[in-house]
Amino acid sequence: MLKPVLDILEKNLKIIFVGYNPSIRSSETGHHFANPSNRFWNILYRAGLTPRKYRPEEDAGLLKLGYGITNIVPTPTRAAAEITNQEYKNGGLELYRKISYYRPLVVCFVGKGVYEKYSGQRNVPWGKQEESIVSGVTDFVAPSSSGLVHMKLDEVVMIYGGLKELLGSGLDI
Repeated sequence: MLKPVLDILEKNLKIIFVGYNPSIRSSETGHHFANPSNRFWNILYRAGLTPRKYRPEEDAGLLKLGYGITNIVPTPTRAAAEITNQEYKNGGLELYRKISYYRPLVVCFVGKGVYEKYSGQRNVPWGKQEESIVSGVTDFVAPSSSGLVHMKLDEVVMIYGGLKELLGSGLDI
């Protein structure tokens, strides 16, 4: 049986990263973005959001930097395509509750589809969204870090770099 991966959350974080759902590898290890083909940790480092490239087993260490991680759907799958509309609906309601409770400065949706499922909007742009779902919390849309994404890594890193700009030069890393 696949087990969920625990959220890494606390109140008043700078950024909460929201993925689709845990991968099989993340379920096996208990750590976020654990699939070796996932570029999340490399992207954060290259975008200047972490002082070094973290490993999946260090995911809880992001709290020290003011970052957290959760998913819109807690159920692990081989691919996001396996997630049902009902799971997205239930997950979106729970995600809204989490964001409202934890109140980060920014919620970064790791994948345009994650934000589209959460917000009900289509064709959203990369980066900071004009309006946020939870008042007082900035919504930011970034590409999925999956190795299946067909964007050049430099382009993905540039989009994630917008998070650092958004938070201002006072980012302590």
